[in-house]
Amino acid sequence: MSRQADLTSALTHHSIEELCLAVERLAREAGALILTHYEGAPEVMSKADSSPVTRADQEANDLIVTGLKALTPQVPIVAEESVAAGEVPTLEEVREFFWLVDPLDGTKEFINQNGDFTVNIALIERGTPVMGVVCVPALNMSYLGMGEGRAFRRASEIPKAPKEGEGALEPIHTRPCPEKGAVVMTSRSHKSPETSAFLSTLNAPQEHARGSSLKLCLIATGEADFYPRFGRTMEWDIAAGHAVLRAAGGCVETLKGSPLTYAKNELFENPHFIARG
Repeated sequence: MSRQADLTSALTHHSIEELCLAVERLAREAGALILTHYEGAPEVMSKADSSPVTRADQEANDLIVTGLKALTPQVPIVAEESVAAGEVPTLEEVREFFWLVDPLDGTKEFINQNGDFTVNIALIERGTPVMGVVCVPALNMSYLGMGEGRAFRRASEIPKAPKEGEGALEPIHTRPCPEKGAVVMTSRSHKSPETSAFLSTLNAPQEHARGSSLKLCLIATGEADFYPRFGRTMEWDIAAGHAVLRAAGGCVETLKGSPLTYAKNELFENPHFIARG
């Protein structure tokens, strides 16, 4: 059997819905672990690029990677803290299917204890995010994308698994952009002059600064319309939120207007982009 057939077989043992719900449970477990580090002063270290990392990032990364390997043993994993440790699949290995994981997106928000941090897990097929889960531990919320037209959120206490009849999945979708007063999500930690220039092209925009991939999810729920990003981001930062937004009817495009894709380069780095409903 070819490697591609192995990967397809590994994934087709699960329906997309079953796989997404299993990934949500895994993300919630990671979220519960992260919350155990949230109170008090988290231990902060620096990575090679001088960005902050905490023990919560590392422990959540290990939990998710272990869980994904058990769930789909043949599917490669690109996880932020694994990459930082030198565990990086080749572009050939991730050409068909792979997982993209940010175990704690918004580490600065986590350190500052403002709640805007997420757990991101996405499944990429030939460069496209076909499934994704974003868990927001401090807000007791999960967002799920199971493919076009199948986007949901679930409000339920993160340290606990939802019981039957509790925390039901609520369908979500984007909204038409208003002619006046479009809501633009901007980065709390990384605003740029280009962002201000983008805002100037809109009619009386409302700017809302938030952290992490939560910005993409708020477009998916119709609470916002745009998220322009002109600073550096990595693929694991946005893939899960992109999957949720795509399932809810939105898109993420490069500045040239083409769909944002994944496994574009060996650094797994994004170009500038604009997410929209």
